[in-house]
Amino acid sequence: MKKLTKLTLAIAASLTISATGFSQKALTKADQAFDAQQYYHSIELYKDAIQKVDKTKQPLVYYKMGMAAEKINLYKESEGYLQKSIAGNFDNPEVYFHLGNVLKAQMKYDEAIVEYNNYKSKGGDARKADLSVNSSKLAQQWVDNPMRYKVENMSFNSKGRDYAPCYSDKKYATLLISSNKDGSLGERDLVTGNNHSDLWETKLDKNGKWSSPVILPPAVSTPVNEGRGWVSKKGDMIFYMRCPEEKDKQNKGGLYLSKKQGSTWGPGEILPFCADSVIYGDPCLSSDGKTLYFSSNMSGGYGGSDIWYCSYDAKSNSWGQPKNAGSTVNTAGSERYPTITDDGKKLYFSSNYHPGLGGYDMFVTEIGADGKTNKPVENLKYPMNSSFDDFGIIFEGKRDRGYFTSNREGGKGDDDIYSFMLPALQFFVTCDVRSAGDPNTGVGRGEPVENVKVKIVGTDGSINEMMTGKDGVYKFKLKAKQTYTITIETTKNSRSASNPNSGFLANKDAKVVTTVGVDKSTTFEACFVGVIPIVKDPRMPEVRYATGQYTLMPEAKDSLNFLYNIMKDNPTTVVELNSHTDTRGNAVSNMTLSAARAQSCVDYLVKEKGIDSKRLTAKGYGLTMPIIPDSEIAKAKTKEEKEALHAKNRRTSFKILSFDFVDPNAPKAPAKGAGNKGGDDGGDEE
Repeated sequence: MKKLTKLTLAIAASLTISATGFSQKALTKADQAFDAQQYYHSIELYKDAIQKVDKTKQPLVYYKMGMAAEKINLYKESEGYLQKSIAGNFDNPEVYFHLGNVLKAQMKYDEAIVEYNNYKSKGGDARKADLSVNSSKLAQQWVDNPMRYKVENMSFNSKGRDYAPCYSDKKYATLLISSNKDGSLGERDLVTGNNHSDLWETKLDKNGKWSSPVILPPAVSTPVNEGRGWVSKKGDMIFYMRCPEEKDKQNKGGLYLSKKQGSTWGPGEILPFCADSVIYGDPCLSSDGKTLYFSSNMSGGYGGSDIWYCSYDAKSNSWGQPKNAGSTVNTAGSERYPTITDDGKKLYFSSNYHPGLGGYDMFVTEIGADGKTNKPVENLKYPMNSSFDDFGIIFEGKRDRGYFTSNREGGKGDDDIYSFMLPALQFFVTCDVRSAGDPNTGVGRGEPVENVKVKIVGTDGSINEMMTGKDGVYKFKLKAKQTYTITIETTKNSRSASNPNSGFLANKDAKVVTTVGVDKSTTFEACFVGVIPIVKDPRMPEVRYATGQYTLMPEAKDSLNFLYNIMKDNPTTVVELNSHTDTRGNAVSNMTLSAARAQSCVDYLVKEKGIDSKRLTAKGYGLTMPIIPDSEIAKAKTKEEKEALHAKNRRTSFKILSFDFVDPNAPKAPAKGAGNKGGDDGGDEE
């Protein structure tokens, strides 16, 4: 029995040692794939190994799985792996930083900020943490306030990776792209688990449709990965990245050049400055063919991958030694996919370190006359950038449109090519003209006014006019960077539902709108509310007098400005200004008093406000035209109430006799009014 027990224990120990050795071997193999940046392959190996390794090692394995998934944009999977690593008490603060990154890539900005702060509190790089927090806050602002670019997925995209477009003809009707779509050469890529990518070409037909991409000849496209390609302006050279593979070793991409041979491309030759131990990629040639930009992790840089450039020496027929684009562009992170504009004044690139929305964002900086990039970089913002990877932008010459690559949600495959354009700004001004209603009763207030001429004058000298319809509405299209003044002209033919026949008084109100400095399409509103209909006996604001007196009090003059403004705005009007008393007292004396009060109003308008005396007539009506009859006043219960009703009869009003006055001194610019205040006549004493 003892011998059996010892034998059993020996077998168990042997199996334990064997299992431990097996699990360690599986883990080592997974680590080798991870170190060789074969991320997809490493995840598969880690899945197999993690159930067999000691539980104390599982948090580290989950961390590496999370990092590998992040590298190939499997953000949800990465989030799950990293959460498991944290749950297993993984003690490296970097796990929180990577978790923040994958949350940010999913636009979970608030959650990402929490994890960046956790990273900082756990001993992580405070500067990196603060930069990431600030970046997340900016990203949220950019998403909430998008730029006006129109971004669309291209029709030729496949279910695979379609990326890094480049124009390959002068008419911008042919695109060179990298793609691992079906038909690509080679077997499965151990880094991504997908097909290898090759260089393809698509053309724009007469109907504006892109053809199905065609793979480039074997001299360029091979069974290994070909990344971004760039065709010279002359169309005689093509630069591209090629990435030879070696099992369990990190693939080192190099820059290759093929030259045109007749109607096809010659064999690719690696550029002489490319070293075997360094990764080179993402070439971009300046329009003059003298400068080649690219990305590389060569020594002397600032981070994982930097933007570099080198110059072509025509005398020696060779490319010079690469130079770093500098710390304005390059960071402790990675910068890739440079694009130089045709005029050589701007450099576009992608970075995963400069403040962005997540993953790689596209940025731009200016290139000085000395060839240096010293000005701050600018994020292209949303929707050009997304929380995923956005890179490889190209422009159609000087036009603000072109193409770029993104693996954002809603695409057809992994990476897709998107078109972008900046639509022309659209500006309009619109609103309506509405009535102030009957000045005496208020009837018709707010009604639209028809047959009003609306006139708009721009600072560019443009003049446009239109008549309002039954809805009183007008609308004009505006130009960018202009200021406009809008006025209206009402006439005897202007009408509303409640005032169909008498017309409307002129309104000299002016509205000003400007498109200067406005960076988004806008419809402005400039409403004309309160145009006054012509009625038989319009009532003015109250004009008061001292008891038994006809001399105007100061407040009465303010009230008379109401009529002054109307006459100023309607210079052809001839007006009767009339006064009334209440029904108490002697009829003859009341008639005399009312006439004197009416004349005092005329004198003010003529002598102090400058209205031509030929346009004014004073008339007193005494107690003959009360608006509150004595029978109604008698019903009032108190003396105060009765006095208030009598006061309503003591009034000054006016009526327009004609629109026929001709100013003998015309043309003359009308004087400015004193505001929209007005006056009413006072009353009588018995």
